[in-house]
Amino acid sequence: MPDRIDPHRVTVEVSDFIARVTMRRPDKMNALDFPMFEALGRAGDSLKGRRDVRAVVLSGEGANFCAGIDTTMLPELARRIDDIKAQMLAPPAGEVANLFQKPAHVWQELGQPVIAALVGCVYGGGAQIALGADFRFARPDIRFSIMETKWGLIPDMGLSQSLPALLRADQAKELMMSARIIDGAEALSLGLVTRLCDDPLAQAQAFAKELAARSPDAVQGCKRLVEQTWSAPRPEGLATEARLQADIIAAPNQIEAVMANVEQRPPKFR
Repeated sequence: MPDRIDPHRVTVEVSDFIARVTMRRPDKMNALDFPMFEALGRAGDSLKGRRDVRAVVLSGEGANFCAGIDTTMLPELARRIDDIKAQMLAPPAGEVANLFQKPAHVWQELGQPVIAALVGCVYGGGAQIALGADFRFARPDIRFSIMETKWGLIPDMGLSQSLPALLRADQAKELMMSARIIDGAEALSLGLVTRLCDDPLAQAQAFAKELAARSPDAVQGCKRLVEQTWSAPRPEGLATEARLQADIIAAPNQIEAVMANVEQRPPKFR
């Protein structure tokens, strides 16, 4: 059972098969401190395997999604540098991601689709958390930056896994090395965001409701299909496609999808 989630950092609310995960430091632009890192990881873990959750909406409270690392942490990081490096190099038992990668990587570990609603600042670690989601709905006036080189660092919260599926290598290097800030229109043109909208949270919730009405087996199967085959060799991709479909076809939820369409009624999935 996942550890308790600190409600002063992150809240998780589940209703009508949709989980709403909210970062809650609006006075700090939802910046990442140690309790926020831990709370986000625990929030994601708490949703794994839940049949009452078919889609997840991830957002920040207030006017910003997440401004990245809380710079007031820097003195503590300096004092604890040996411990920090040890945590970076040794993920917890059973984990592939370390403490700092977990808040971005955990959304890729979920079977359910995750939609990030982006407003205001989406900087550094905040950008990497957003890129860990399956979809990103953004206001046109967002300020998006892979900002780590501003602090003399590289992005290390799972960007190596999320960005290759979205950008060419030269585009990724340019954004990472320059740390420049881009708006929603450029982010959309590059493929970093899925959709621009005036109210990303409302649109994300509407899309989550749409996905929640589909068979969870099919929706989660689509997520696995893309993640496991997009860069796989052709024989491996075709075999994965066949295996995933064999697990779904003629199962109760697939039969229910067919019957609901034939009978022109809302489906009742398990």
